[in-house]
Amino acid sequence: MAFKLTWIGHASLGLETGSYQILIDPYFRNNPATKVDPDTVSADYILVTHGHGDHIGETVEIAKRTGATVISNAEICGWLRKKGVKVHAQHLGGGFTHPFGYLKLTLALHGSGLPDGSYGGNPAGLLLTTNDGEKIYMAGDTGLFGDMRLIGEEGLTLAVIPIGDNYTMGPSDALRAVHLLQPQHVIPIHYNTFDLIAQDAEAWAESVRTQTKAQAHVLKPGESFVHP
Repeated sequence: MAFKLTWIGHASLGLETGSYQILIDPYFRNNPATKVDPDTVSADYILVTHGHGDHIGETVEIAKRTGATVISNAEICGWLRKKGVKVHAQHLGGGFTHPFGYLKLTLALHGSGLPDGSYGGNPAGLLLTTNDGEKIYMAGDTGLFGDMRLIGEEGLTLAVIPIGDNYTMGPSDALRAVHLLQPQHVIPIHYNTFDLIAQDAEAWAESVRTQTKAQAHVLKPGESFVHP
């Protein structure tokens, strides 16, 4: 069974696996890197890594319109539940078998305050084992941390990692992350949305190709990676 991962722009992703359509960190309306319309986009599930506005984005309105279940940490899910959103709460290190696969929340080094100033709990990465055993790691916003090596021991098909610097890993730390994660494939995100996180993704990808065994794929917003 193939999966299709689309870089919508910034840190927003679309994932199709089996018959399920999944949105990750759906930030569309004020996102200069995408033209996706939150009023028409489809979703069965929405995964939210942390509470910052450029990640939680239009989660509430999309979930209410589509009936999608939102999966995030317990604090964010509690906040969303009060807004009438259907949720499934998890927490760092905890996994659950959803219809689309086994999803575990992983460590991420970042913050998670919600747009209204509410406490958003701990930020997370996402480690998904699809129903046919492919492993996808979506790091979310994070700095480099040594336990990425443990995540890599899972045997990753794909890693999706930030390279923008300033708020997350920059290119050099993201390259070190690839060494720790040892994925078959890697896609950079969270760069070039704003001048503050401008990066040369092609140069970074070339360093990945020459210094690791991973295949680096630089997508333009709206482009997809399909496996196999």
